[in-house]
Parts: sequence; structure tokens; C-alpha cells
Amino acid sequence: MTATIPVYQLNKLTAAEEKTAAVFFLGPNSAPSHLPIDLPYRSNYYKIGLCLRGTARLKVNLENYEIRPGSLMILSPYAIKQWPFMSADFDALSIFFTREFISANSNLNPDAFSFFERDARHVFQLTALQIDNIAALLHSIGQKYNAPHTYREEILCSLIQILLHEIAPIYNLQHVTANAIQTRSQLIAAEFKKQVNTHYTTERSLAFYADKLCISPKHLAETVKEATGKRAVEWLAQAVLLEATVLLQNPALSIAQIADTLHFADQSAFGRFFRKSIGVSPAAYRQRWA
Repeated sequence: MTATIPVYQLNKLTAAEEKTAAVFFLGPNSAPSHLPIDLPYRSNYYKIGLCLRGTARLKVNLENYEIRPGSLMILSPYAIKQWPFMSADFDALSIFFTREFISANSNLNPDAFSFFERDARHVFQLTALQIDNIAALLHSIGQKYNAPHTYREEILCSLIQILLHEIAPIYNLQHVTANAIQTRSQLIAAEFKKQVNTHYTTERSLAFYADKLCISPKHLAETVKEATGKRAVEWLAQAVLLEATVLLQNPALSIAQIADTLHFADQSAFGRFFRKSIGVSPAAYRQRWA
């Protein structure tokens, strides 16, 4: 059995399973996903969804969320997702899109929004007025998605940009400042985190990431600390630790397999890293999920 968490491509959601898919809309009464989303997975797409009726439980990066009517769901490719429960009457308006879709039709980088960060809050409850506004936007996106038009993709991209900018102040009021206009330090930190999300299982030296960003390791360390309040090495350790804790919940995987997947020298090295980070051994942590 593989010790990796599957990554689902957007085309797997479409009815026709097109070879390439960059945007997809799901409205009320849509057929349930045929993918095993009750198990941990990643995706190559972003998702914004509004629950209309029913309930569900969503786990994102080991954090549990209860979803009910009026819940806004914001998910990025970097998050590990899992849907342990979804009621039979669950219905939502959801738009899925890739980074390439937005970038090809504009110069907007979705990663500039803090609600797409790995450590963001991914579900929160909207007020009645916010529900009306976001639902109206999602309905408009759904109408344009299903209507043939020469400039369909450009229109969809524009509407998704509006949606992102409508969500930003809502997220700001409930959680943290979300600003799509970033300083140079914030841009470096965002690119560093993107590279970490791509390479953390095999590359753990700051020199590697500094080289990717064409800056010195010292400058990278100082910039990430300034922009995020957290050291660069902590971002790296957090990414590895999250992967490890999710994999340890699968009893079919041995600890040695997990250590090998995460490119530790051996099981003992993985054990030392895990104990230092969590305070217990991988085996003891696994017992919590037995």
C-alpha cells in the first residue's frame, strides 16, 4: 500500500472526466462525488462553497469543522481534506478552479489571499446578509458556467475574482487581515510557503529554498520571520509534521513506511523528530487513533 496521500485532479469531479479541467461548478441537487473523500486527500484546485441545507463534518489539516446552512467553505490545494460525514440532504453552491485558470485570465494570484493559507480557518458562518450576497454571486457564476459564450472563461474568471474580493473583508472581520496587495516581504514569504508545500518531503534545508527564490538563506530566514512571525524552519517542520500525523492515522501503514515516505534517514530519525515536535513517539501517537 502506498504511504502517500492521494491528490485529486479537477477533471475527476466533472461528469465527462475531461482530460483537462480548470474550472467546475456544482449546484443544488448535484450527484454526490464518486471519489473516496471520506478518506484524507489533497487536490490540485481551490474550492469556495456555501452550504444551503443539510449538515456535514469536514476535517482540514487535522482540524474538525461542523458545516450547516450558511457555512462558507474555503479550501486550497495545500490543505489535506477529509469528509467523514455528509447528510443525505446536504446541498451547496460550489465553485472549483485551478491556479492556472485564474493566472491565465488575469494577473491575480489566489495565494495572495490569507484565507487560502495552510493555517487559515477554512469554514466559518455567515450572517444573513452575507449569505444572500455570496449566494447571489455563486448563482451568477453557475449561470455563466452553464451558458455557452465566446468569452465564457474570461467572464467566469472575473466573477471568481469578485467573489474572492467579497470574501476577503468578511474573513478580515472574523479572523485576520486578508489583503491581496502584498509587500515584497509578504511575496517572498508566500512563494517560500508554496515551495515548501511542493518540496517538504524531500528538501528541508533553507539553502534549497533560498536558491529557488534567488536570495540568500539569511535573507530568506529574516524575511519569513518578519512577514509571518514564524521562523522558516518552523514552517518546514509544520509541513512535515502534518503529513506524518495524517499518515499515522492509517493503521495499514507501518511507521517505517511513513519514515521512508517522508525521506528520513531511518525510523529512529523520524521518531526523534516526531517526539521533539509532539512530545510523544509515533507509536504512542498512533495509539490515540487505534
